[in-house]
Amino acid sequence: MGGLNDNHPNPALCRVVVLISGNGSNLQAMLDLADKPYDIVAVLSNKDGVYGLQRAADAGVSTHVIPHTQYPDRETFDQAMIQVIDQYQPDLIVLAGFMRILSSAFVQHYQGRLINIHPSLLPKYKGTKTHQRALEAGDKEHGVSVHFVTEELDGGPVVRQAVVDILPGDDADTLAARVAGEEHKIYPEVVSWFALKRLKLSDSGVLLDGTPLSAEGVRSKA
Repeated sequence: MGGLNDNHPNPALCRVVVLISGNGSNLQAMLDLADKPYDIVAVLSNKDGVYGLQRAADAGVSTHVIPHTQYPDRETFDQAMIQVIDQYQPDLIVLAGFMRILSSAFVQHYQGRLINIHPSLLPKYKGTKTHQRALEAGDKEHGVSVHFVTEELDGGPVVRQAVVDILPGDDADTLAARVAGEEHKIYPEVVSWFALKRLKLSDSGVLLDGTPLSAEGVRSKA
């Protein structure tokens, strides 16, 4: 546990706070990136005992548990998170498997510096069970999207997408595993773009190196 006075090794780097609810595999991918231009200064979870907290602790990152069940409503919970997060003076808030819908006040507080990763090719399959839904729809392709967070659930402008083929015999688990492999590549990449001031959310949409991105963002095929 820690706070504002923690001594971080690279104080000039982009300060990142990561929100998790579980395993934290995307957090691990961000921690493992070589020569990263960002410093993960804190990890918050709404659940105690999840493996992502251990990953953070092993990396020497401050952790906080704020159980959402202890608050009467979403707004009160989100205000409690804001009070902790703002101690760290973050430049970017990263949602990495954070399984809570955020209030408008929280989203507005971090407008333009709040990103999420979602396991589908948005705008398809917002919400949960995305892999099963893609299979049931008979899709040939599936994937993952990194996007800025707005007040619309999974509806903010897309920065980056990675596409995977749906193979004969795939089930939700095999498809999820391949999508996760792409998540671990593209999420640290997008965080790095933001940290290097290459990425910005403007009134007209997402800009990368000053150039507007299309609705699907930067897209690659696995």
